[in-house]
Amino acid sequence: MHTTDGWISTPLTRDLLRGALDLERTERGLLPHRLPARARAQNTDGQLAMAESQPSGVRLALRTRATALELDTLPTKRVYVGAPPRPDAVYELLVDGRPAGRASVAGGNTLTIDMAAGTADVQPGPPGTLRFADLPEGDKNIEIWLPHNETTELVALRTNAPVEPAPDPGRRVWLHHGSSISHGSDAAGPTSTWPALAARLGGVELVNLGLGGAALLDPFTARAMRDTPADLISIKIGINVVNADVMRLRAFGPAVHGFLDTVREGHPTAPLLVVSPLLCPVHEDTPGPLAPDFSGDRLRFVAMGDPAERASGKLTLNVIREELSRIVAQRAAEDEHLYYLDGRELYGEADEAELPLPDNVHPDAATHRLIGERFAKLAFADGGAFG
Repeated sequence: MHTTDGWISTPLTRDLLRGALDLERTERGLLPHRLPARARAQNTDGQLAMAESQPSGVRLALRTRATALELDTLPTKRVYVGAPPRPDAVYELLVDGRPAGRASVAGGNTLTIDMAAGTADVQPGPPGTLRFADLPEGDKNIEIWLPHNETTELVALRTNAPVEPAPDPGRRVWLHHGSSISHGSDAAGPTSTWPALAARLGGVELVNLGLGGAALLDPFTARAMRDTPADLISIKIGINVVNADVMRLRAFGPAVHGFLDTVREGHPTAPLLVVSPLLCPVHEDTPGPLAPDFSGDRLRFVAMGDPAERASGKLTLNVIREELSRIVAQRAAEDEHLYYLDGRELYGEADEAELPLPDNVHPDAATHRLIGERFAKLAFADGGAFG
């Protein structure tokens, strides 16, 4: 701890952070990761590397009397060639569990992605400062939820009173893995992703391994889940397997079994909920791969496969739901803590008519809220997998 001009600088350490599986020391400061170093070392995919470094569900958790705080960060902004500019990502402040502010950090690095060419280029930039003032007097618990969709290096923390790690809330830990929808896609902010909303409603501590474009049954992700302490576990499987066109039915079933086997090695009796894909009309009966479409007023995605290819084992969402239902029913005969949830109970045909997916794949902010509320009702209520 160091005092300068009334500000107290507190070193950024692991005990001030929740929701990250690993922390990397950088030249600037501290980079939270949602996959451990061993998993990252086995990955060669740039999309996954970007996704796991975006701190969805990661938050600073402090106990303090401070009425003002500053956090210096180095964000990495994304620019997609041919798409409209993205707004700066949002940090959200909670005081004693209640929303108390939102802000963004300008500047930072710029990652330019050309999806058509499959290239990415990073231009370095300066850190910026996040400031929250006029906080309530007295001792309080403060959480700063980092942006769910923007890689964020933590550089420095300053307050006008000492801070210490927030006390353990004593809640159950929910470990969730899924695709970009679980990652947060177009949610309004880090506390408004559907897993964050469901965690709050369910009264649990979230560890979010939603990895945009990268829920592909990777063995290193299964091992990360195996080794992460958790009381409740859910795995949402399917949409990325289809839209990345990475396997056929023959490989999919054994891959699911292997993933579940690995998770069970570390969590033999924890409630384990397998969630099949939400409704996504472009892929219900049409295989991948998925391709970007820049022809309209905004980026949209289209399925490039041929429905006739299902006969040769190509995967669609309906095929995956049938296979997941079969696998869970088979395993549940010997695993009384294994459950299945059809993703269309979270977002189905009636919902698509009222709240269509803006880019044909990802839900908007209102739909994230709907999904989170439904998941909490189905999973955390009496009679649910986590009830």
